[in-house]
Amino acid sequence: MTSTGNARTAQLREGGPITLAAAGLTFRVAIGKGGVSDRKREGDGTTPAGLLVLRRVLYRADRISPPVCAVPREPLSPDDGWCDDPQHPDYNRMVRLPHEGRHERLWRADAVYDLVGVLGWNDNPVVRGSGSAIFLHVARPDYAPTDGCIALALPDLLALLKAGLEAIMVQ
Repeated sequence: MTSTGNARTAQLREGGPITLAAAGLTFRVAIGKGGVSDRKREGDGTTPAGLLVLRRVLYRADRISPPVCAVPREPLSPDDGWCDDPQHPDYNRMVRLPHEGRHERLWRADAVYDLVGVLGWNDNPVVRGSGSAIFLHVARPDYAPTDGCIALALPDLLALLKAGLEAIMVQ
């Protein structure tokens, strides 16, 4: 991995298939259907440009073992969600369901959120409308675009975390 300060940082590359390079390896990834933007807004479908620090890792303990990673990790529960409602005080924060604000459920029937890296976007401080729920997560089998997240095949995501990932530079 390349070093940026004291963070082990992967580099996201566009042009042809979109890839993430780290630890001497290159992984295919899916990004937001709107591409990369330095003007991220809620619901625009873009992946934000900049240094996205990996804050923590969430995982479905009923489906996978606790991943090896350099950041804090915790198992998900069926009542976990993420508030994506810019008008709610919990905007861009993990919440317990049921929740009165618009939100997405983290405990899903598909495998997309079996492993979720919470990326540091619009979280310190939170600015309403500047984007929420930017995650590193499991890609769909066809690498379909995301709503703004970065997604990898589960084995690649596990390898990246095990290699000590602490941040992703998106340009």
